[in-house]
Amino acid sequence: MANQVVISTNIAQALTEAVEKVKHDKLFLLMDETTNKLCFPVVKDIPCLKEAIHIIIGATDTHKTLDTLAKVWTEMGNGGGTRHSLMVNLGGGMVTDLGGFAASTFKRGIKYINIPTTLLSMVDASVGGKTGINFNGLKNEIGVFNAPETVILDTEFLKTLDHENILSGYAEMLKHGLISNDKNFAELLNFDLNKVDYLHLGQMVGTSVAIKERIVEEDPLEHGIRKALNLGHTAGHAFESWALTRKPYLHGYAVAWGLICELYLSCIKTNFPTDKMRQTVRFIKENYGTLPITCDDYEELYGYMTHDKKNTAGIINFTLLGNVGDILINQSANKEEIFEMLDFFREG
Repeated sequence: MANQVVISTNIAQALTEAVEKVKHDKLFLLMDETTNKLCFPVVKDIPCLKEAIHIIIGATDTHKTLDTLAKVWTEMGNGGGTRHSLMVNLGGGMVTDLGGFAASTFKRGIKYINIPTTLLSMVDASVGGKTGINFNGLKNEIGVFNAPETVILDTEFLKTLDHENILSGYAEMLKHGLISNDKNFAELLNFDLNKVDYLHLGQMVGTSVAIKERIVEEDPLEHGIRKALNLGHTAGHAFESWALTRKPYLHGYAVAWGLICELYLSCIKTNFPTDKMRQTVRFIKENYGTLPITCDDYEELYGYMTHDKKNTAGIINFTLLGNVGDILINQSANKEEIFEMLDFFREG
């Protein structure tokens, strides 16, 4: 399951080495319309990409669909792809998820390389071997676990991001900080998101990825401790699904709001320190604002939570914390507690 993560300061060298490592007959480069415009210029002169067949898909999560997947398979087939071909995914989490799934299923699976271009995909989507698409109104409903050969992280791409996309990725870093230790978490809460120091951010990305990798290596198929990475996601995915039909928000915003909810549950159920919860809530509200839900939305949000892949036998499961780094998986909450949590989110 393990893939090689390269923290690069020279994208040309890192990509050339990664491509040369995999014997291949054809090379496919998958991008979405945004990364084709903003990120391809960074890599376009690298000789190993000269032969690549470009596949361009629509940007944003609305294109993370079966139709897009079919388009990618078709273009790989028409381009003469075989079981010995190689795919390079250049883009955010939507591209690495869908591209990874396309590669994992084309001709029963070809090898692929991820070059995540957003902060979110660097610290989350591109590492850990989860691939997939949205289906039937549900996020990441169809997919497989299959790790890329190499993940190349280059902070050069972070300079192409707007403030919202920096914030979106940063939420996953906050989560990684909460499940690691006080020192990492304090560094994250003290970082100035309004004046981004890219060198410092790059170092923090390295720390964040190492935390995720350590957990994934211990539990590649999410039977136990990997569920730590779901902190903030049971409520967060519900917020994301709710927002999809109204005003969509970036994934990290939903996760940040989910962290508020699940830290509140951690306070009332597993004795997470109230002062640390308040400090985190303040940081999130200052940087991410809030989601305009009302109590009329609770039933719908509860419905989304009942669909979560982590549930067993209809019981809604959360990952909660006893303290920073003290991870408690498979914690259930009843409907009343979930509604209380949503009250806190709106008013806390």
